[in-house]
Amino acid sequence: MKGPVEVAQIAWGDVPDWVMALAEACAATSQNRVAGRLGRSGALVSTVLRNKYSGDLSAVEVRVRGVLMSSTIECPALGLIPENECQDWRAKSRRFSAVNALRRDMFRACKGCPRNRKEER
Repeated sequence: MKGPVEVAQIAWGDVPDWVMALAEACAATSQNRVAGRLGRSGALVSTVLRNKYSGDLSAVEVRVRGVLMSSTIECPALGLIPENECQDWRAKSRRFSAVNALRRDMFRACKGCPRNRKEER
């Protein structure tokens, strides 16, 4: 039985650094635990490792970089935050919610942020 690193190497050939980080994290624990940390399904992780994911790979890359590789970005509203948190705030900003002041403020901040691509809406 092949491990996640070998599966990724066979499927990808020249494995991107973020896919290798994903494979190594799966090898260290389990695919389902890594998926849980990413807030995604085990099936998504499996299809990415096998280079068969038909969804938005760049969105998965952002999550992997933020959660597993400690990649950060400079948020105009919050300062330095993990890349995946920026992704989460952008998703929440698609609909206005006055649940709390931060959510309201982030709705406004994300709406005008250049990282908030129009095609995500």
